[in-house]
Amino acid sequence: MRNFIQPGKVITVVAVAAVTSGSLVVVGKIFGIAATSAAIGEEFELALGGVYELPKVSAEAWTVGAEIYADASGIATTIATGATKIGVAVAATANPSGVGNVRLNANF
Repeated sequence: MRNFIQPGKVITVVAVAAVTSGSLVVVGKIFGIAATSAAIGEEFELALGGVYELPKVSAEAWTVGAEIYADASGIATTIATGATKIGVAVAATANPSGVGNVRLNANF
């Protein structure tokens, strides 16, 4: 195909805030895990799929298959209000616990 650009599993985006490799990043309706670190205005690679251990709201217990969202600070949560849906929990987590395993679902 003459118009094919890339598979789209990892894309290059511009950091609107400082980004650390391995952190959950939401850019508009695009979300993923930073594959590289970047300062504001620099390009970085964003992985759009897979299963990742992410920081979560400690006071939540998750069940397998629970819908997971990213809050405004990039913390995984089961609370949808004001957050972006990013995927599902693939392992149960206890309350309290600081991390949870999340399978990122495709954007949209």
